[in-house]
Amino acid sequence: MASVFEFRLRVRYGECDAQGVVFNARYGDYVDIAVNEYIRTLFGDYQRLLDQDLDIQVVNLNQNWQSPARFDDVLCARISPGRVGNTSFTLHLAFHDYGSDRLVMTADITYVMIAPSTERKTPVPDSIRQCLERGAPGVTISHAGE
Repeated sequence: MASVFEFRLRVRYGECDAQGVVFNARYGDYVDIAVNEYIRTLFGDYQRLLDQDLDIQVVNLNQNWQSPARFDDVLCARISPGRVGNTSFTLHLAFHDYGSDRLVMTADITYVMIAPSTERKTPVPDSIRQCLERGAPGVTISHAGE
């Protein structure tokens, strides 16, 4: 699927629970790792945001599990842009098993833009809004070594 950003990661042994599947809390980590790579793709080094007195904070994360992932599976997170509001934006993620394309989990995450100097919400600048609305179609980054 080349129309969205893709990030691939391999499930590590320590991320699995007693049932041999990825422990549910780890999916929050997976979302965070994938979004960090997405943000880096859109804006370059994260420090570029901070240098503009901008940062983002999670205000909502909804996750829906569809099927289990297990040790050594390669997961492909597909990220597409969602709504960009005045001070917030949402990203949609779908985690698929890389080998079979089986849907494992979906997530919607909403961030609020803040000014670190005041620790208050701030409007999303137009240049950042344009990047968020465009997304990163066709970009694939892998940490899985497949």
